Amino acid sequence: MTTRGTIVLIEDEESIAELVKMYFEQEGFRLIHAPTGEQGLDAVKDRDPRVVLLDLGLPGMDGVEVCRRIRATSDVPVIMLTARDSEVDKIVGLEIGADDYVTKPFSPRELVARVRAVLRRSEDAPRAPSVIEVEGWVIDSGRREVRGSDDMIVRPTAREFDLLWYLAENAGLVLSRGQLLEAVWGYEYFGETRTVDVHIRQLRKKLEGLPIETVWGVGYRLGS
Repeated sequence: MTTRGTIVLIEDEESIAELVKMYFEQEGFRLIHAPTGEQGLDAVKDRDPRVVLLDLGLPGMDGVEVCRRIRATSDVPVIMLTARDSEVDKIVGLEIGADDYVTKPFSPRELVARVRAVLRRSEDAPRAPSVIEVEGWVIDSGRREVRGSDDMIVRPTAREFDLLWYLAENAGLVLSRGQLLEAVWGYEYFGETRTVDVHIRQLRKKLEGLPIETVWGVGYRLGS
């Protein structure tokens, strides 16, 4: 009997889908397999999954476009599955809103661990205090939104907000990339520290003027 909710897997390779389905069902999840991007979008809309596992190299509508469309309407965590091992492909996936990526061939156990880490961060959202103000920027954990001095409201992706919230909780302190990975991505995160840089860049782009300082050779600091 499934107890942990639904995962949507958008993957055109049947053998991979069957293997992933077996592992996640053993962990108590219900896995819905969609072999195309179009079917995957329908499944995300109809099934309200806890996580989406998304192949980057889909036929027809590719994973990049699918991720963009998911992000237009939903903050559901998305983990990219890709056979492309180049840094550019990984960064593109993160920049369009993916929370993590796994390079094929991958260990199903590793994939399960990443899903657990993503769920832990996205569903254990900070509750108190509900608002932190840093140099005129109001970061609201209840609404998961950010307001600037011009009262413009911005809603970052789930992972971007978690990163910003952790920086705000430690405003004025220099945090290493390793500290940020451990706190925001979880102990089971297997990626590279480059991931932190990509998310910081996205926050700066969406929140122009946000005082995130790069401390060269160490990491980042929010506020002075």
